[in-house]
Amino acid sequence: MMPSLSELKKWYKEHSALIEQDYFSFLKIPSVSTDPSYKKHIHEAASWVENYLKNIGMKTEVWKTSFHPVVFASHQAGSSRPTVLIYHHYDVQPVDPIEKWKSPPFEPTLRDGKVYARGASDNKGQCFYTLTALKALFELCKKIDLNIKVFVEGEEECGSRGALEALKTHQKDLKADHILVVDGGIPAAGKPAITLGLRGIVALEVTCRNSSIDLHSGIHGGIVLNPNRALVEMLSKLWDKKGKIAIPGFYKDVAKPTAKELKAIEKLVDEKYLRKQFGVKAFRGEGGYSLWESNTIRPTLEINGISGGYTGTGFKTVIPSMATAKISCRIVPHQDPEKVARSIANYLKKIAPKGLEIEATWDHGGKPVRSSPDTETSHVCSDAYKEVFGKPCGKIFCGASVPLVADLARASKGDAVIIGVSLDSDDFHAPNEHFGLDQLQQGFLTISRILGRLAT
Repeated sequence: MMPSLSELKKWYKEHSALIEQDYFSFLKIPSVSTDPSYKKHIHEAASWVENYLKNIGMKTEVWKTSFHPVVFASHQAGSSRPTVLIYHHYDVQPVDPIEKWKSPPFEPTLRDGKVYARGASDNKGQCFYTLTALKALFELCKKIDLNIKVFVEGEEECGSRGALEALKTHQKDLKADHILVVDGGIPAAGKPAITLGLRGIVALEVTCRNSSIDLHSGIHGGIVLNPNRALVEMLSKLWDKKGKIAIPGFYKDVAKPTAKELKAIEKLVDEKYLRKQFGVKAFRGEGGYSLWESNTIRPTLEINGISGGYTGTGFKTVIPSMATAKISCRIVPHQDPEKVARSIANYLKKIAPKGLEIEATWDHGGKPVRSSPDTETSHVCSDAYKEVFGKPCGKIFCGASVPLVADLARASKGDAVIIGVSLDSDDFHAPNEHFGLDQLQQGFLTISRILGRLAT
């Protein structure tokens, strides 16, 4: 028998002190995946996850890749039983700007029932409540009549290149009936929902070069084209006046959701909440589409960062030798990341002023995901959320991306659902990321009951 909700709550309460201690231990590891200087901490985090899974009774492996390692764990109940594959990542975003943190990002701090640390929500908090749920099930159950596989990668925040290698070399190990991508969230506190759609991503770095060194803006000003100016002018031509992306053919492969999908999905964009919670003062969607459509089912193009010349304190009057911009797109079915990246690069090179050197480097990409609301996986997850929260479970699309999901679903041949209990207000990817201890328990209960329902 799998434990009931009341039995799980009792177990959690009895183990709460150790749960918080282990959670803090995980958060203290600075596993920033995009920065090579944190490589040893990436391996430290992978070892921490592997040891935890091994200690609770699962068979573990560490899959080496050309980038960061994947931790894989399994429990076998038998070939006749259903198989669930649970996805997480142990890597985190950089902490910049460090001066805006109220407490050190890798020294977890509890304030008003919330734990503040980088990764507290995305994805260490959600990963840890899954590990805790598995620990509880192994302690409470004489027999777990469900095949369980856990896939924890270390580079979700920087493109999942090594994890993609692992999918190809370990495809047989990943076969599953159900895929739980525990890297999602709910629309608001106390409002359960499962996510049935994610946008894909394309990330590019564009560099515009002119001179071999920075030049004096008095001596050379007025005759030498400034790369900052050229790059800004080029970037301004990526959209038309209505907010549509102006790159030729960009929308060619965009697929519209079916009427059935649209009917099942809640259409949520709360401008009032966004103004209050994040201080947003202006909104801009794609011309001809609502904010909800622009945020979930339409592709986007954003400038994530621009640099060139002197940006420190005071002033330095130079014409920089080069300027750089980081650009990303969120893409939708049936757009292809590589095709989109090429179209952006070709367009920028075409419109660049004559003589300038333009380099566009594709950093990483991931395909979009759409899941059916009618699968067994969707129904089981919805029912578990309803049981834990005591409210009907909604279905949503999310404009964010988890690069590996589409490839993971294809490799495992299972039905994928994106779940979690994170909130937009957790400030993941920003200073002072946090996660409530109540969310940690909610996630633990939800995962436990999903696994319990799948087993029975």
